[in-house]
Amino acid sequence: MTGFATDQLRAGYEPGVPQNTAAAPIYQTTAYVFGSLQEAADLFALKTSGNLYSRNASPTQLILEKRIAELEGGVSAAAVGSGQAAVAVALLALATGQSGHIVAANQLYGGTIDLLEYTFTDFGIETTFVDQDDLDAWRAAVRPNTKAFFAESVANPIAQVLDTRAVADIAHEAGVPLVIDNTLPTPYLNKPGDFGADVVVHSATKYLGGHGTSLAGVVIDQGTFDFGADPEKWPQFNEPYARVGGTINLWEHYGQGFALTALIKTKYVHDLGASLSPFNAWQILQGVETLDLRLRRHAENGLAVAEFLAKHPHVAGVNHPGLPGSPWHANAASYLAKGAPSVFSFDLHSAGDDAADLANVSTVIDSLELAKLVANIGDARTLVCHPATMTHSHMSAEQREAAGINQTTIRLSIGLEDADDIIADLDQALNKLGR
Repeated sequence: MTGFATDQLRAGYEPGVPQNTAAAPIYQTTAYVFGSLQEAADLFALKTSGNLYSRNASPTQLILEKRIAELEGGVSAAAVGSGQAAVAVALLALATGQSGHIVAANQLYGGTIDLLEYTFTDFGIETTFVDQDDLDAWRAAVRPNTKAFFAESVANPIAQVLDTRAVADIAHEAGVPLVIDNTLPTPYLNKPGDFGADVVVHSATKYLGGHGTSLAGVVIDQGTFDFGADPEKWPQFNEPYARVGGTINLWEHYGQGFALTALIKTKYVHDLGASLSPFNAWQILQGVETLDLRLRRHAENGLAVAEFLAKHPHVAGVNHPGLPGSPWHANAASYLAKGAPSVFSFDLHSAGDDAADLANVSTVIDSLELAKLVANIGDARTLVCHPATMTHSHMSAEQREAAGINQTTIRLSIGLEDADDIIADLDQALNKLGR
C-alpha cells in the first residue's frame, strides 16, 4: 500500500503507452477509432468498456478519475466540467424519479442552495434544509421518498465542521447514502469515506487544481452503499436499463462501487453534456501532484491569519475551526487532524444598520492590496469575498442567517504567500476603519 504523496503523483497512470511519457499526456481528441462495427456496437451497448466519445470521458480524464478515487479511498469516480456539475449529476442520479427528496444542510455554498432550491424543484425534486449541527433535525426531515443526505465536510464560508460520522449513521438508519462535498479539506486533510460518507464530490477547480486556471468537478463512489438491498427504492439501478434497450441491469452488470458512476456517465453526463475537457483534466492532474505540499502551507497560513484577526480590535469574531473558541473546534480535532482549510470568514463590528455595515466592509475590502476581490477559493493566491452581496446574494436574509452569514461577514481564502505579508495587508486595511 503506497502513501498519499506517492498516490497523488502516480495513481491512475502507468507509463508505457504508446509514447512512453513519464507525465500523464493530454489526449486532445473528441472521438476514437473503432476496430470493427462489432467493437463499436459492444461499446455502445455497455457490453465492453473503452474509449467511446469524449463527452463521456477521455483517457486523460480517466487518469484523473482513478487518481482522485485512490486519494479519497473510493472505488470509482466520474469527472465533470465543474464542481456545480458534480453536485448536480450525483444528486440527480440518486433522487430523480418517484418525486425524490433530499435532506441537506443549511450551511452550503450559495450556488448549491440555488441548485437545490430552484432548479431541482423544477425537476420535481424537493429539498429540506436543516441545521447541520442539529442531529434531531436530520432525523425529523426524513421522508419515505428521501434519496440522499447532503452536506459539506467543512462549510463555505463559515467553516463549520460537520460531524460526518453522526450524520452518516442517521442517513444509513434511513436507508439512504450520505453525499459529502469535500472541496475545502480535500482528501489530504479529511477523507469523508473514513467516517461513513458513501459519495464524495469535489469542485476540483479549487484546491485540487490549486491555481485558479481550470474548472472541473469529480464524483467519487466509496463503494459502501448497497443499492441492491432495496430494489423498489432504487429502480434506476435494479430495473432493466432503458438506455441500452433493457439488456442489462446496472447493479448486476457493474456491481457495488461502480453502478452509480456508470449511471452518472452514461445518462447524466451523456445527456446533459457536463463534460470535462482533456486539457482541464490534465491541468487538475498537475495541481494534484503537489496537493499535500500546498495544503500544509494553506493550513498553516490560514491558522496564522485567523489567530491575528481574533486579536484585532476591529474584528468582532473569526470563524475558523482551528481556534479554541470555535464551536467546531472539537469536530476539527476529530476530522481535521492535519489542519483546517484556509477558507474561513470573519465579522467586523456592526455599525447598527446594513448600509453602514456595508460601507465598513467596502472600506476594508477596497483597501486590500495583496488580497484580491475574487469569486473563487482554493487559489495559490489570497482571495477575499463578501458573501452577502456575492456568492450567497441569491439567498434570502433568513437563509443567510441560518448559514451564519450577515452583512459584516468577509470570506478569506488564504493563499501561499508569506503569512506576514497577508497579515500586514489585512492589518492596514482594517485600520482604515479608524476607531
